[in-house]
Amino acid sequence: MGNRGMEDLIPLINKLQDAFSSIGQSCNLDLPQIAVVGGQSAGKSSVLENFVGRLDFLPRGSGIVTRRPLILQLVNSKAEYAEFLHCKGRKFVDFDEVRMEIEAETDRITGSNKGISPVPINLRVYSPNVLNLTLIDLPGMTKVAVGDQPPDIEHQIRDMLLQFIVKESCLILAVTPANTDLANSDALKIAKEVDPQGLRTIGVITKLDLMDEGTDARDILENKLLPLRRGYIGVVNRSQKDIDGKKDIRAALAAERKFFLSHPAYRHIAERMGTPHLQKTLNQQLTNHIRDTLPGLRSKLQSQMLSLEKEVEEYKNFRPDDPTRKTKALLQMVQQFGVDFEKCIEGSGDQVDTSNLSGGAKINRIFHERFPFELVKMEFDEKELRKEISYAIKNIHGVRTGLFTPDMAFEAIVKKQIIKLKEPCLKSIDLVIQELINTVRQCTNKLDSYPRLREETERIVTTHIRERDNKTKDQVLLLIDIELSYINTNHEDFIGFANDVHRETGTVIRRGWLTINISIMKGGSKDYWFVLTAESLSWYKDEEEKEKKFMLPLDNLKLRDVEKGFMSSKHVFAIFNTEQRNVYKDLRQIELACDTQEDVDSWKASFLRAGVYPEKDQVHKRLPLTRCSLLSFQAHCKQRLSFDFPKTFPLRG
Repeated sequence: MGNRGMEDLIPLINKLQDAFSSIGQSCNLDLPQIAVVGGQSAGKSSVLENFVGRLDFLPRGSGIVTRRPLILQLVNSKAEYAEFLHCKGRKFVDFDEVRMEIEAETDRITGSNKGISPVPINLRVYSPNVLNLTLIDLPGMTKVAVGDQPPDIEHQIRDMLLQFIVKESCLILAVTPANTDLANSDALKIAKEVDPQGLRTIGVITKLDLMDEGTDARDILENKLLPLRRGYIGVVNRSQKDIDGKKDIRAALAAERKFFLSHPAYRHIAERMGTPHLQKTLNQQLTNHIRDTLPGLRSKLQSQMLSLEKEVEEYKNFRPDDPTRKTKALLQMVQQFGVDFEKCIEGSGDQVDTSNLSGGAKINRIFHERFPFELVKMEFDEKELRKEISYAIKNIHGVRTGLFTPDMAFEAIVKKQIIKLKEPCLKSIDLVIQELINTVRQCTNKLDSYPRLREETERIVTTHIRERDNKTKDQVLLLIDIELSYINTNHEDFIGFANDVHRETGTVIRRGWLTINISIMKGGSKDYWFVLTAESLSWYKDEEEKEKKFMLPLDNLKLRDVEKGFMSSKHVFAIFNTEQRNVYKDLRQIELACDTQEDVDSWKASFLRAGVYPEKDQVHKRLPLTRCSLLSFQAHCKQRLSFDFPKTFPLRG
């Protein structure tokens, strides 16, 4: 390897790793390490067991076996035993006990039904058969959740792997079985995401002895296919038959050596293949990697030590009874509360919750999803609405019989509908206020050691929020009052009668698909693209409006309702000529069908704007138009309110 100092690099990093694991943090230092990634049953465990020279000291089975990261530290030593960081002082000589301890420690954190956890297990193995080496065995990538695993288990494992391999200080040992398509290798795919140039990735190809007859992995191992800067190394692990038969590791390594020397595709590179060469290569590459990153690591460590020493110096002369320190501590805690609250609202908190929406994110959801939904789900009785429209028109006209829909009737009804907007507005304000209070309580968790301070902080801030609650409700109610004060029917978003009058001079009033109901004897029903103007109703083959089928002048036409057929799912209305003339071919009336009653009413309103009225009395002919105009204006008000509603909350300042 070189001089003694180089050999001590890996043990030095192991000591740092143990120290940081013991205190439960990494001190923001990215230690040089090798992470082992691969799909389920890629052969990761067999590779590691071959390194150690011990049978089955790692858990085996179906599904996800490695459910917590295993930091495996191999130390060259005359004696052979294992130690766990969580079992200080205990030496494991029986490696079956090592496997059982890994399983027990895994279940202690994750449960016994295939759960996973990012909390690592630290295992150190001393043996004369190993070179100094540290590897992190990570859970195998999976696609399907089993047991009590969450449905997003694939994403959880992926996120855990990325936490390790995204760091520039981490070498990636990508294990891929040779009997699968290398281009679809889970290990190489995720490695390429964080290491696109392949500078940190070492490829390991397993199961070379299980490839189909006549095929080999020569191009891969020669680094010609999907090349990596550090290349590929092939290994042959024990088969399942060998594992069941407790085949000795030494015998397995001898068989591996024989395989590469005798195989015509690999014999020329046999010296660069196999488990011993892989272990030696990893030892060299990790040592070199530590050497390259050591200056930066030392600089970071020294910087953090100076910072901690400065902090310790501040407490040397600390007197708990000093009133100035108490005041300063109190101010710092209150200021920190303010900072935490702002971060929760602005969405820049240090601790990001990945399980639930909270704080600013939840308020944003109320603004842009919940509040619009509350407006949309406002229900009204269609029959009652039509009755109100009818009564309003009749009452406005009194003893007279009016020809047009009076504005006063429209305004009376639309104001009644706008007033109904108050309830969802006030309900949504209450939801926002409650979330603000929840955020306050969440941010005061850090004050648990000072219950009186926490109680007072919550009381003062919550009282202020409640005061703003009333002001916010006043603002929103003012917005609704503004809508009520002036009914602007000339707004471009409103498609009411007043606006459409200006469009009816030769321009198109409506386009859309309708079905002409004709008996089977006369050709059967057909769908056409209809275009309605103030003078005529035309229909075409399709939306391109190139092939006109017919144009019907609107003179002397009227509308009439038609009952829906027993076997038909469509809603129908009819057009007929008041002078008893044929309307289309030999038909005195044509029946037009729509998918819904809403479409029928909307088309009737369009015909009214074109001057085609129902055959019933004047009030009934104006009901669809008034209803359509009412719903349009109500939608316009909801849109404006959805836009202005969030502005009434002073979340900043």
